Amino acid sequence: MEFVIISGLSGAGKSKTASFIEDMGFYVVDNMPAPLIPKFAELCMAGQGKYQRVALVTDIRGGHTFDDLFEALSALKEMGCVYKILFVEAAPEAIIKRYKETRRIHPLSRDGRSLAQAVQEERDALQPVRQRAEYIIDTTALSTAKLRGEVLRLFGDGQVPHAMSINVISFGFKYGIPIEADLVFDVRFLPNPYYIAELRTQTGLDEPVRSFVFHYQQTRDFMTHLENLMNFLLPQYVAEGKTVLVIAVGCTGGQHRSVAVTRALAEFIRQKGYDASENHRDMTRA
Repeated sequence: MEFVIISGLSGAGKSKTASFIEDMGFYVVDNMPAPLIPKFAELCMAGQGKYQRVALVTDIRGGHTFDDLFEALSALKEMGCVYKILFVEAAPEAIIKRYKETRRIHPLSRDGRSLAQAVQEERDALQPVRQRAEYIIDTTALSTAKLRGEVLRLFGDGQVPHAMSINVISFGFKYGIPIEADLVFDVRFLPNPYYIAELRTQTGLDEPVRSFVFHYQQTRDFMTHLENLMNFLLPQYVAEGKTVLVIAVGCTGGQHRSVAVTRALAEFIRQKGYDASENHRDMTRA
């Protein structure tokens, strides 16, 4: 079992870090009381593989001292539960700037403390946790995309370059464009198998229809341009931090041309090493 303790400074990016780790398949629990951690770990270890990757977020909200946390970590060690601590921090001026921009209240800024005093007090209180951390991420100069990339580098099992799920959807324009689509391509300009009697009742997944569609040079030219576009776009989306991309390919009824092109595009994307699925929304509606 992979067990990660996420801690760090308020305003440094713990919530984003936890969400990125959750996207990678971890079961994430925020602000669990430290005395409950060993029991929770025991339940996970007895879960017969159901909870193989677990992350717990603990920070100053649980109290100004971390004696309970260290006792819990000692208990984990005695149980044979291997854990890692990920500490997220940022420069005081960066944290102060973020709090001013969001107008949120720092957990320690009540009782008359200034924001600067609260940030420093929290930094001092968390120093023992930081000293025990295996991983430290400084988010002072990190964009959200770069933070995600760093988290993926640490916990992504070497799959950082293609850590994006892609869904390629065929559809019929007469039924409407899929509202979840990020990219939409119109292939109604391609020759239409619908007007060939023996192909009318078939779909773009059937070989006779696929051969008809790709027999034409404009289809092959279109696929060349589309593949070149994907070669450029997909790495840009990954670098930007996108986790899900929906590509929609439409023809008139969503039965022939869009289905054949969607199948070809999904296969191309998978060959590039991405996690790509295909869905033919309107294929059986004709």
